[in-house]
Amino acid sequence: MTAFIGRREFITLVGGATAAWPFAAGAQQSIPAIGFPGFTSPEEFSREVAAFHRGLSEVGYVQGQNVTIEFRWARGEFDHLPSLATELVQRGATVIAATGTPASALAVKSATTTIPIVFVTGGDPVQLGLVASLNRPGGNATGVYMLTSALEAKRLELLREVVPNASLVGVIVDPNSPDTELQLRDLPVAAHSLGQRIEILRASSDGEIAAAFAALVKQRMGALLLASSPYYLPRREQIVALAARHAVPTIYFFRAFTEAGGLMSYGTDLADAYRQAGVYAGRMLKGEKAADLPIQQSIKVEFVVNLKTAKALGLTFPLPLIGRADEVIE
Repeated sequence: MTAFIGRREFITLVGGATAAWPFAAGAQQSIPAIGFPGFTSPEEFSREVAAFHRGLSEVGYVQGQNVTIEFRWARGEFDHLPSLATELVQRGATVIAATGTPASALAVKSATTTIPIVFVTGGDPVQLGLVASLNRPGGNATGVYMLTSALEAKRLELLREVVPNASLVGVIVDPNSPDTELQLRDLPVAAHSLGQRIEILRASSDGEIAAAFAALVKQRMGALLLASSPYYLPRREQIVALAARHAVPTIYFFRAFTEAGGLMSYGTDLADAYRQAGVYAGRMLKGEKAADLPIQQSIKVEFVVNLKTAKALGLTFPLPLIGRADEVIE
């Protein structure tokens, strides 16, 4: 069962971690410190941070007792990540947990070749240049490879089951995401195998997201697949609201969208991935080398459906599909 931290308690935890940072740049470290550059915000990421703490505790590390964590938040802006990475390197972190997007891992990797890095990524870490191989990463980075972009074809299949009469399906992709090339390669192949026509729409700003929905309506697309990108996660309220306003059945890549009122989601269990990252961070604090720790693949996925939203859209989920859901929101 996923544990939750209340917003007030979590902000206190983050504030305490920052205040407890045990050394200034260049000073002697008293206890190990983990740098944590997050892509979103503490409010958005509380569940994942709680899971990271659980992973650390599994190998004997407890925040405020024998480890501290320095959080830095990009607030959903890719451009902020390089400076956050540089700051944490200059602060002398023992380990850096690069989270939320492959761009975070790439920024930290560019900032240091010596500090151990544990990352969580939805893109292939070999193709991204983060590691030499999955079994023997080499260098100073290792982490967790989530099934994210690799699930786009399955999402398209699920969407077709719910909206079988949609002759044209829109696919919104983030052109700035490291996973875009993979998505643009795999989705047309999946669509062809299903006999489904798709239209690719690119959106990497709030204005472009709104314009993509306008194009959906203008071209009378019957449904939408929101391709995975960390950029979209902190903007889920806006995206879910646009889908509701334009009555577009949409499938998303993380459960947070469905919890916010989206129709359905199929994606990696983020809490499980971040728990694994916490375990690896702890193991590196104990002295294990990133180069020798094989990439962990987070294969736990979850399918979540929102029957309230389905009703508002005039849709009925097939009973066998509901039976396959990990969670049903009513």
